[in-house]
Amino acid sequence: MPDFDVYWTAGARAHAAAPLYRAEDGHYVFKYLPAFAFAAIPLSFMPLTAAKAIWFAASAVLMIVLLGLSVQILPSVHRPPPLLVVLTFAAMAKFYAHELVLGQVNLLFAVVVVLAIVCLQSGRRIAAGILLALAVVVKPYGIVFLPWLLSRRDRYPFAAMSLGLLAVLLVPAAVYGWHGNLLLHLDWWHTVTGSTVPNLLNQDNVSIAGMFEKWFGTAGQTRVLTAATSTVLLGLVAVVVAARGALQRTDALEASLLLMLIPLLSPQGWDYVLLISTPAVMLLFDNLSSVPGGLRPASALAAAIAALSIYDLIGRTAYAEFMALSAITVCVLVEFAALVSLRFTRAA
Repeated sequence: MPDFDVYWTAGARAHAAAPLYRAEDGHYVFKYLPAFAFAAIPLSFMPLTAAKAIWFAASAVLMIVLLGLSVQILPSVHRPPPLLVVLTFAAMAKFYAHELVLGQVNLLFAVVVVLAIVCLQSGRRIAAGILLALAVVVKPYGIVFLPWLLSRRDRYPFAAMSLGLLAVLLVPAAVYGWHGNLLLHLDWWHTVTGSTVPNLLNQDNVSIAGMFEKWFGTAGQTRVLTAATSTVLLGLVAVVVAARGALQRTDALEASLLLMLIPLLSPQGWDYVLLISTPAVMLLFDNLSSVPGGLRPASALAAAIAALSIYDLIGRTAYAEFMALSAITVCVLVEFAALVSLRFTRAA
């Protein structure tokens, strides 16, 4: 659980008001918002081994909770829930396993976001906004939900998330002071942006930027293609949002699309981050019969390929070649297209 070591160390540093972002940490440099380090302080009070055991158990529980919440937010259920849970677990199992081995926090992030969707569907609007602000603490790319909330007629969730984010940014000032807090956030920004390029060619990077980097190298066309593709994907989400019409319970599809996009848009999009698309995959399985034409078998095949591309199953050499081709990114893009089609077949 090497990533958990980073959180535990960051909590200890925050408690001591010590610098959080240190170049000497190398690959395991802390890349989260300063507020995350404060959330990790209670873990740093425990011995590292005990803290890891607790986090491993908690993550296993969160995996089950995520699957259950994903069923709960479905706009309508067409297949038996136990079947949906089994199918979705099978499709995402390799990502869950990688998450547990690393001691990561993507399961927590996904649970917080999906719980926010549950709150939106049940009318607890302020709670939903606060939860999405907390999601940004867990993983900064949760910020993509802020403009999505703005697209809704109801402004309460947007206001709650905005105020929550303001609090998140101000919390470290209680220990580091106002100037120290500003320097912390500047250090965070430099750390995140400065560590992006070296990670793009890593075989486990499934981002759009990583895909084009592997295909075309570092030429200027890579940046252009990445920007153009990312714009198109976000534009498709905007079109889906605009096509709500009189549909009820539209939040599940829209939030699922954003969750699926996060590892694709983030240059730090590692393959295991795809586990946050659990609600998207379940929604696709539940509505597969509503996906039009050849996109239906293509999306089912894409989900199967992504699930079965395990080096213990296909061999290390084949797995390395598979990941070097960014084939898993292509599979996710096919699934994304199938989900987008559900809005126009009025299935979700």
